Amino acid sequence: MSSETESPDTSSDFIRDIVAQHVAEKRYAKIVTRFPPEPNGFLHLGHARAILLNFGIARENGGQCNLRFDDTNPAKEDASYVDAITHDIKWLIEGWADEQLASKPKGAVPVAQQINDRTDYQVSTASSSDADTEAFTASDYFDQLYNYALDLIKKGHAFVCDLSATEIEEYRGSLKEPGRDSPFRDRSVEENLDLFERMRAGEFPDGAKSLRAKIDMTSPNLWLRDPLLYRIRHIAHHHTGDKWCLYPLYDYAHCLSDYLEGVTHSFCSLEFVVHRPLYDWVLASLDLPRELPHQYEFAKLIPSYTLMSKRNLLRLVAENHVSGWDDPRMPTIAGLRRRGISAAIIRRFVIGTGITTNDDSITDIAAMEHVVRDELNQSAERRLGVLKPIKLVLTNLAPDEVIECEAINNPQAETPKKRKLSLTREVFIESDDFAEIPPPKFRRLKPGGEVRLKYACIIGFDEIIKDADGNVTELHCTAQLDTRSGEANSSKKVKGTVHWVSATQCHEVTTRLYDRLFTVEEPGAEEDFVTALNPDSLEVVTAKVEPSLAEAIPGAVYQFERLGYFTADSTDSSPGKPVFNRTITLRDTWGK
Repeated sequence: MSSETESPDTSSDFIRDIVAQHVAEKRYAKIVTRFPPEPNGFLHLGHARAILLNFGIARENGGQCNLRFDDTNPAKEDASYVDAITHDIKWLIEGWADEQLASKPKGAVPVAQQINDRTDYQVSTASSSDADTEAFTASDYFDQLYNYALDLIKKGHAFVCDLSATEIEEYRGSLKEPGRDSPFRDRSVEENLDLFERMRAGEFPDGAKSLRAKIDMTSPNLWLRDPLLYRIRHIAHHHTGDKWCLYPLYDYAHCLSDYLEGVTHSFCSLEFVVHRPLYDWVLASLDLPRELPHQYEFAKLIPSYTLMSKRNLLRLVAENHVSGWDDPRMPTIAGLRRRGISAAIIRRFVIGTGITTNDDSITDIAAMEHVVRDELNQSAERRLGVLKPIKLVLTNLAPDEVIECEAINNPQAETPKKRKLSLTREVFIESDDFAEIPPPKFRRLKPGGEVRLKYACIIGFDEIIKDADGNVTELHCTAQLDTRSGEANSSKKVKGTVHWVSATQCHEVTTRLYDRLFTVEEPGAEEDFVTALNPDSLEVVTAKVEPSLAEAIPGAVYQFERLGYFTADSTDSSPGKPVFNRTITLRDTWGK
């Protein structure tokens, strides 16, 4: 199915079955989900599953999905990541909910609007300057979270601990050994309140004290062994500035942020199964008046030959193994977009992988590559380009002679459009399309052979011209002009067809030949994933292309016939000087 007719409907899965049951029971007045990225890097292909699941379920049930930034660790976060994430999500889901309006539930909120609109559940804490903020942030709730922490202390459920991070880890125990109580666990409520307020006031240095939940140091679940709720960090926050030097931990802030926003279904990856008891404990310990959210887990999307860890992707960027987060070899949404992979392609691939609880499943990247080729075959116009040219002289044409030919732009269309090409005395063909000593079954140009120049005519080989060092500089051939379309011998058959461009009318463009970034299926399993980098993941060539491509619009995707799909780079292209990125080859070269 092409992207133009992509259905917003998806097959059922275990999570949708759960939600459907709750809707049938009328358990909630409104289904509310959320997507809570941390702004410490760019979104990648793995995030697309969570985005489409959360926004999709909200849309399918006439509900609401909140984009909420989990910005509780200012040491690793930055406003530039907030901007990038917001842009990527809007791009990924733009038009998704509107592709088949008839199938959209009555009252459903358009997905793009869900990002821009705050909901009825928004707690009014933002200043007037934040009134037009396009997303929720955990930092919006820092005041409420602090007050909830005071309530936990008053109830005897939390205490201020003076142990260092190293000592806390030592006291925690292991899966085989129970932990030990902190010597500060039995501080009085009054003392804990006093210390916690002084922590907020900035009296203590980083790491000197922390607020911990008082649960059970003998629990078989390590996450319930008096986990940290707050830590001291004297560092400015990209959203709240210098207002706080006390920041909540994810497990504490996440569940309460869900509650404050009225989230009904909190979907997480399977790694958070062991965190769910803590999620529930925090909420249950506060005697909250409204209905509580519930957490459900699903398996991550992990394509082969790819890394999905933001920490590892950051290392690739920091160590200059790639040009940036949006390098077209990266699995980031920005990188995929720059490579020429559309939002509809990503949606089709991700939705097609389904939602499961199989945490060991690796998705073959070839499945996505199949979707890319299938979609671009339908949408990309055809053009001629030569990546590694060798000059060919048609000796029976005069130096200024021009033979007009007609090429097809979109053979996949019911009514294909055509364009004009100029066949001149000198043309370029692909160097791989000639062999002086051809291998067996070589069907391209060779001494004594004939091939067809696509859209033009058959040519017969005459001679090779070499320089003093024996390098081939030109090929001389004869153009059989009577084999052109509509001519007397147009039906003459030859075994090979090659692409070409006029040497005098072509345009030179920088072209980047991208390939898979890693040489192994599971680079994350390597002792050092950098050793698995593909040294041939990028080759830069100066290609010769037909003149029309000189005005290619950034982001436009074309099929260079017989070569692959190429996209005019959105960053480095300039008027009249496009830079092309190879999106994908025409065939899978990794199959064997």
